[in-house]
Amino acid sequence: MSDKILLTHASGDTAEILTFGAELAAWRAGGVDLIWAKDPEIWDQTAPVLFPVVGWTRDGRVRVDGQTYPLALHGFAWKKRFEIAERREDYLRLALVDDAETRALYPFAFRFEVEFRLRAGALDNNLIVTNTGDRPLPYACGLHPAFRWPLAGSAAEHAIVFEKEEQADVPIIAPGGLFSTLTKRTPLTGARLPLAPEIFAHDALCFLDIASRSLVFDNGAGARLSVTLDDFPHVGFWTLPPAPYLCIEPWTGHGDPDDFHGELYEKPSMRILAPGASARHGATFAFEQSGSVG
Repeated sequence: MSDKILLTHASGDTAEILTFGAELAAWRAGGVDLIWAKDPEIWDQTAPVLFPVVGWTRDGRVRVDGQTYPLALHGFAWKKRFEIAERREDYLRLALVDDAETRALYPFAFRFEVEFRLRAGALDNNLIVTNTGDRPLPYACGLHPAFRWPLAGSAAEHAIVFEKEEQADVPIIAPGGLFSTLTKRTPLTGARLPLAPEIFAHDALCFLDIASRSLVFDNGAGARLSVTLDDFPHVGFWTLPPAPYLCIEPWTGHGDPDDFHGELYEKPSMRILAPGASARHGATFAFEQSGSVG
């Protein structure tokens, strides 16, 4: 059974985080519930954290120094219990360190921390990776929160609006979850991606190496959820139609390309962290409605 930790802010906003998986279970801002109400018959998660890989690996395995390890979809952090490293009324930092179980999947020493800071109308969510070993650490990490769609109960057309114009073509997800060298066209026009369940019928939409450092989930009726990115170059969008959620997923890395057969150190989009070094990646989610700010 996972412990559930409640964060509170003087504004009346609240957030609930599970120690199992460091998963954001609920966030309420300005009187509006923003994280989807989990339905295990559809999807038994709300906001898994992704580490030390993002996306699918070929045959659910990776290779390090010529040996293979069973490291599958999105890694293992979302399946591990975290320890409380620091806690205040509006702040929480959870930590996961390597153990015998993780080293059987990923033969590296690390400390992986997930940080939550609740502010009026906003939630900061940071990932901190530290190489506690004596050799370079290859890693990818990401966030996977599922926001309610429709947002704030709106029946109007929703859209993602990027800060800058982006490329409308995204990789086709090949069999086994691998990233194809082929692409497909999304309905993105300039910076605006209109949302409809059918655009997710065949899998996630993965925008790689985006120019934008922020984007907005707009409900078409005056409510907006903005997402500001700190060292997350990729963003995925995913749902299981007609489920009432949209996952907005900032990533440092992505799934294996379908023509990749190399070592984890060589995989495109992996970061390499020197011994003793740390890296921080973050997202700020902020909600506002016309006429009032949460």
